[in-house]
Amino acid sequence: MSPLDASASTALAGPAARAMALPGRLPDNADTLIGVPLRILLIIVGAALVRVVAKRAITRVVQRILQPSDGDREPRRTNRGPAVRQRDRSRASERREQRARTIGSVLSSIVTIVVAVMGLAMILDQIGIALGPLLASAGVVGLAIGFGAQSLVADYLSGMLIMVEDQYGVGDSVDLGEAVGEVEHVGLRLTQVRDLNGGLWHIRNGEILRVRNDSQEWARAVLDVSVAYESNLDTVHRVLEETGLALREDPEFAGLLLEDPSVWGVQSLDADGIVVRLAVKTVPLQQWGITRELRRRVKEALDAAGIEIPLPQRTVWMRTREDDDRHASDVPVPR
Repeated sequence: MSPLDASASTALAGPAARAMALPGRLPDNADTLIGVPLRILLIIVGAALVRVVAKRAITRVVQRILQPSDGDREPRRTNRGPAVRQRDRSRASERREQRARTIGSVLSSIVTIVVAVMGLAMILDQIGIALGPLLASAGVVGLAIGFGAQSLVADYLSGMLIMVEDQYGVGDSVDLGEAVGEVEHVGLRLTQVRDLNGGLWHIRNGEILRVRNDSQEWARAVLDVSVAYESNLDTVHRVLEETGLALREDPEFAGLLLEDPSVWGVQSLDADGIVVRLAVKTVPLQQWGITRELRRRVKEALDAAGIEIPLPQRTVWMRTREDDDRHASDVPVPR
């Protein structure tokens, strides 16, 4: 056979050999061509199903938060006026809606991130990418970000706890330390408070160490009345009690008082007089107005009963030049 014929037969044998070997390679590559894409598709579908189920569970939780409790449906204190009860119901509904919206948004974001990260890790494992170096690198990066943004993480965690525990909400009168006023916005990172002078405070939730809320459940109006030492304490007690009961029976204020005013007794013995305390429970945010009205009525009742409200008493010594000269002459001169 000539060299030309040999080269020609070799050229024809190459494609034929590859064609004959192709059926044998297909079973070996079937897992790569069909199995891997199928498993990736199953991972994506499974992740989507998990997310849908989690979203439905979160929706049910939000709906339960939005539903008013039995105490909200039936007022516990029937002596409140209808306007006050309606205002309390609308405020409670607004607070529940804000809590539910924020909690639902946070939970949905957490579920989406967790499912997406787990699905991506499973897909990379199917492709053949080693997850060990990636997880190690992600751990180092996460550690660096955690150290650098720990205050930001603290703000978000504190905001979440404030929402879940319902420490305060929009419209509440709070004392957050330097910021004292009405809450205008509660977010996961910031709380906005409008003070008495109209200034808007932006407080990071992670910096809020203690909260005083004057808008939850009830408040108390406390009035300290100073009377002269010559006054009869029994008469003072009777006058203050009658004044408080008269305020409770006034239709204008009856819906704002949650109980009969009570005289607690002698609070202190001051240099100018005896201090007697009068207190009464009120609806939230009405204690200051009730205190002002009580102060006016108590003043009129004490004047009518002839009980003196003492004025500050001070003794002032006046020294003249003659007193200075006489004092100087009495001092012995050293020799």
